[in-house]
Amino acid sequence: MKTRVNQKNGDNLSILGFGCMRFPTRGGSIDEPRATAMVRDAIAKGVNYFDTAYIYHGGKSESFLGSALAGGYRERVKIATKLPPFMVNKLDNAKKIFATQLSRLRTGYIDYYLLHMLTDKPMFDRLNSLGVLEWMEQLKAEGKIRNIGFSFHGSKADFEKIVKAYPWDFCQIQYNYMDENNQATKDGLQLAASLGIPVIVMEPLRGGKLVNNLPGEVIKTFNKYDDKRSPAEWALRWVWNHPEVNVLLSGMSTEEQLADNIRIAGDVDADSLSKEELNIFEKVKSVMMEKTKIPCTACGYCMPCPAGVDIPGCFSCYNDKYLLNDKSMRWKYMQTLGAMSVKPANASRCKECGKCETHCPQHIAIRSQLKTVSKEMEGFFYKPMVGIVRKVMKIK
Repeated sequence: MKTRVNQKNGDNLSILGFGCMRFPTRGGSIDEPRATAMVRDAIAKGVNYFDTAYIYHGGKSESFLGSALAGGYRERVKIATKLPPFMVNKLDNAKKIFATQLSRLRTGYIDYYLLHMLTDKPMFDRLNSLGVLEWMEQLKAEGKIRNIGFSFHGSKADFEKIVKAYPWDFCQIQYNYMDENNQATKDGLQLAASLGIPVIVMEPLRGGKLVNNLPGEVIKTFNKYDDKRSPAEWALRWVWNHPEVNVLLSGMSTEEQLADNIRIAGDVDADSLSKEELNIFEKVKSVMMEKTKIPCTACGYCMPCPAGVDIPGCFSCYNDKYLLNDKSMRWKYMQTLGAMSVKPANASRCKECGKCETHCPQHIAIRSQLKTVSKEMEGFFYKPMVGIVRKVMKIK
C-alpha cells in the first residue's frame, strides 16, 4: 500500500481510504460479519483511513465501524466522520451529535472531523455564527478532534471562498476525470494544495457511474491500450496521478473491489501516467462530451447569477442524468441546489436577465437551457418537496 504524507501534521496516510457509506448489506442492513472481515483485511493490507458520517447507512455506519475496530484495530487507523449542518440549528445540536458519534465509534477522539457537504459559503457562515467553528477549535485543544475540515458539493466560486475563509486542516472534494471542471474543479484542488491544505478525494468513480453504463465508445477507447484495465482502474489511476491528492476514498461493497483497489494502490505514483495514457483520457472525455446535452465546461464565467442560480451546477446535474443514465440525479439536483443549500440555486430561479450569456465562452443559450433544465429536473412536485425537506431538516 502506497502512502502520502499529510503536509500539515505529518500523518502517513494510505492513498486508499475506506469509504464507509457502501458496506455490503443483507436484508437492508449492514452484513456485519462480512463487512468486519473486509475492514480488518483492509487494515492488515495497509489501509489506515476510514471515512464515515453521522447519517451513513441510516445512522448505522459509525456504530458498525466502532464495533469492527474493537480489539486493537482503532489504534491502527485514522477515523474521519462528519457533522451534518442541516441538523444543527444551535450549538447544542452539534454537541449532542458529537457525543453520540464518540459513543457510536467507541473512541475518545476523532482524527479527522468534517462539516458535512457544504454547498455554499452562506452555509459555512451560518455554522460559524452559531459558534460551531470556535467549539470545534476547543475540542481540538482538548484532543477530542485532531483535524478540522469540510466536505464540499457546490460551485467552484463557493469552494474558493470557503477554503480561504478558515485555516482548515484538510478538505474533501468530489474529483474524477469527468469532474475536472465541475464542483471544486482542478483549480480548487490546486488552490487547496497551494494553501497547504491536504485534500481527500471522494467519488473517484462518481458512485459507480464511471464503471457502469459507460458508452460503448469509451470502453473501446480504454481497451485500445496494451495494458488491459477495467474502467474502475483507469479512473482511480487518473485521480492518484495528481500529487495534490492525499487520499482517495472508495466505498467498497465486495471483497473483490477491496482486493482490486488495494492492488492498484500498491502500484501507482503521482505524475506517472504516460502521454499515451493521458491522451486516452482526453479521447474518453471527448466521447463523453459529445454525448453531453449542454456543452458547459463549468468554467464559471457566467457566475455569479443575479438571481442566485448555480448555472454550472444545474447543467452538470442535467447532463449526468442523460450521459450516465443516472436515475437518482433528480434527487441530487433537489438536494444540492434546493433542499439542503442555505440559498436555493435551482434553474427556475432564472429571471432571464441575460447577463450570463454575454460572458459564456461556449456561447450557450443559457436562459433557454435553464428552462429545459427546470422542466426536466423540477416538475410539479419540486417546490413542495423542497419545502418539506427544508422544514424537516429545519433549514431556513
